[in-house]
Amino acid sequence: MSYDINNVFAKILRGEIPCQKIYEDDFAFAFPDIHPQAPLHILIIPKGPYCNYHDFVTHAADDAITGFQKAIANIIHLTKAEEGGYRLISNSGINAHQEVPHYHVHLLGGRHLGPLLVK
Repeated sequence: MSYDINNVFAKILRGEIPCQKIYEDDFAFAFPDIHPQAPLHILIIPKGPYCNYHDFVTHAADDAITGFQKAIANIIHLTKAEEGGYRLISNSGINAHQEVPHYHVHLLGGRHLGPLLVK
């Protein structure tokens, strides 16, 4: 999978598509999912052209990887997600239903989330 510079998340990072910013720092940008699957459903994206997790950890600088992980922790704290529990999901590729070819993490919470996979 090659990185598409015109994917929706790249456009959000460039400010070409408006969104409700929940969090931003040098390494990450977070905003609500437009089709939430739980009361808390936030998308967290790194500020760089990475297709998926493997691409990110293979090509990002160590400070970008660490900064992104700390940003996720900051967002969990900011939203108080740890109080009731939360789930972090990152889909990669067609079989996992990755819809946008930019690495991102879904933060879900606010209710009982049920089983991880539906059989």
